[in-house]
Amino acid sequence: MKRVYMTLVATVAGAALSLMGTGAASAGTGPGATAQRQAANAAVGAAGTEAGNPLSAVATAAEVCADATQIGTTEYIYRDTETIASVKQFYSPSCHENYAYAWVWKSFLDQNVSFDLTLGVWAYERGGLVGERAVVNTHAQEFWSYAADTADECTSADATIDIPDYPVPLSTRTSKRC
Repeated sequence: MKRVYMTLVATVAGAALSLMGTGAASAGTGPGATAQRQAANAAVGAAGTEAGNPLSAVATAAEVCADATQIGTTEYIYRDTETIASVKQFYSPSCHENYAYAWVWKSFLDQNVSFDLTLGVWAYERGGLVGERAVVNTHAQEFWSYAADTADECTSADATIDIPDYPVPLSTRTSKRC
């Protein structure tokens, strides 16, 4: 009974901390990849994941540093009420670089719609995207920006999806990290 109670207390405390957040952090700081996240990334190898796998084939092609971990919020791109993509910002402590990451949801891809995607790290002081990557007429699921040398700046991940015959481009930006 004591073990069940302790597990319950730890679970509730963890959930509360998760909901409260961990306070302010800069673009150049973060907890780093936990052992659990590192193991999960290693287990899927070169596959992409919704959580963002810096070891994936797409990340490797974009030269993402292997220790990159998410910083800030996860935001979403919507078409009307349909969620079509997740967007995150990553930071590598060993490379001192930020990356933008977008994962297009399978439910959207199953509609066989090609789209254009632009993503990068929004640098507030510069007023523009750094590490910008643009992909045209794609049906891919995983996207990483190029490295952005913005660790000492306030940044967000920024992504835009442009769907042919849809009246406006769809975009989002993650929380500002300084």
